[in-house]
Amino acid sequence: MGLAMAHQLARRGRQVLVISRRRSEAAGFVAAGMLAPHAEGLQDELLQLGETSLERIPSWVAQIEADSSLPCGLRTSGIVVPFKDAGERDAYPTAALGQSLNRSQLEQEIPDLGEDWTTGLLFEQDGQIDNRRRLMRALERACVSLGVHFLEGAEVSKLAQDSDGALRGVLVRTAEGDEQVFETRAAVLCSGAWSRMLVPELPVFPVKGQMLSLQGPREALKRVIFGPGIYLVPREDGLVVVGATSEREAGFSEGLTPDGQKQLHTGIASLLPVAAGWPPMERWWGFRPCTPDEGPLLGPGPSSGLWLACGHHRNGVLLAAVTAQLLTAAISEEPLSSSDEALLRAFNWSRFAERDQPSTRQP
Repeated sequence: MGLAMAHQLARRGRQVLVISRRRSEAAGFVAAGMLAPHAEGLQDELLQLGETSLERIPSWVAQIEADSSLPCGLRTSGIVVPFKDAGERDAYPTAALGQSLNRSQLEQEIPDLGEDWTTGLLFEQDGQIDNRRRLMRALERACVSLGVHFLEGAEVSKLAQDSDGALRGVLVRTAEGDEQVFETRAAVLCSGAWSRMLVPELPVFPVKGQMLSLQGPREALKRVIFGPGIYLVPREDGLVVVGATSEREAGFSEGLTPDGQKQLHTGIASLLPVAAGWPPMERWWGFRPCTPDEGPLLGPGPSSGLWLACGHHRNGVLLAAVTAQLLTAAISEEPLSSSDEALLRAFNWSRFAERDQPSTRQP
């Protein structure tokens, strides 16, 4: 999210400094890269936000590839969501937006699918991007080509404010332990699951996820499979990304666990038994930045001059394009369409502050 914001701001001629504590913490290096507002079963404004971003991703990726001279690995591979019966399928929130599949059709889309899955939905409009190996690298190079500066191994410890509460700078502790103040009237918070540590008013908390990858035969799996609690995302070279556990009680505890890895392998055996014999390549974990309604925090923050691009939960890669474009336009005071303005309002952080207000009604 930070790189996406930096790239779009730099494209408008803004001077941008990206402050990063530890690059490996970024969710962009951890996620599977699904572009799946329909397969994920998103609803209401979150579905609208996801669909808007999905529409804009091809042109956004084209900008990144032009500025970096690197491919991002975008594929409209389609996603299959299998179910055990038609009732489950028809009750899925986005069922009307997908193509219904019977068992025979499922087998045509996903050869060797587990025998328990009798029906499904195909969302041909959904896809994926190779975020770990391609998108993140391309975004970094695109930012550098546009003059973005990076301060690695540094942590923002405090936001400096004027007497009226407006942002005037950020206090940073460098890797060498020195403290510096960077004066600025505009900053974007893209700190993912750690956002609340800097701005306590924000209801963002971590949801740990463990993942792994398998090396399958090339073209063995052409569609993404999105099952309950597990998904398989095939890359062009046969690598299959498998995720992900959802550990809400884990907090920021790092590392792989036997229970988490067992859960992934059990899911593989259920969805695609043949993949259980494919050799594992990597195992990793990360922290989703979640909010109480699982929607992101976008737009102006609690302090004037502070902008929010955090709390994207499972859909950070999907929503990076629309987040960067909406916020960059707002920061640059460019006119927004009525639909874009409505999206920014819908995901303003104050929606939670309003819910927390005590009732004024008489008992």
